[in-house]
Amino acid sequence: MNQSAMLRPDWTPATVALMVLGFVVFWPLGLAMLAYILFGEKFQTFKRDANRKADEAFNWCRSARAGTPFSSTGNVAFDDWRKAELERLDEERRRLDEMRADFDAYARELRRAKDQEEFDRFMRDRRNSPANADQTPPTYPTTA
Repeated sequence: MNQSAMLRPDWTPATVALMVLGFVVFWPLGLAMLAYILFGEKFQTFKRDANRKADEAFNWCRSARAGTPFSSTGNVAFDDWRKAELERLDEERRRLDEMRADFDAYARELRRAKDQEEFDRFMRDRRNSPANADQTPPTYPTTA
């Protein structure tokens, strides 16, 4: 680590000033700066270890991906069967997606028809209500 850095995790004038300023402005900032001063070196090693572990996991995933369904196993009969099965499953998925889209359209049309029927009933009831039987406009008392 570069020890000439101005904000190294140590009790330098800059870090102390930032810590005090942090406590004055907003106390969690000061607390964070204090934690950086006290445990900064440990955070650096923790970060380095976490990055190394993540890199190892991603490398494992990349190496495991080499055995994807479309790579050859060396057995031609098995590869042909697997390819046919995957194509059959893809076709089945496409058919199911089409059926789902058809059902969604059907359900949407049912909801629209139900809403239309309810709206028509509301309008019919509104037209036939006793309050609308008298179509004369209301009169308001006037003061003379």
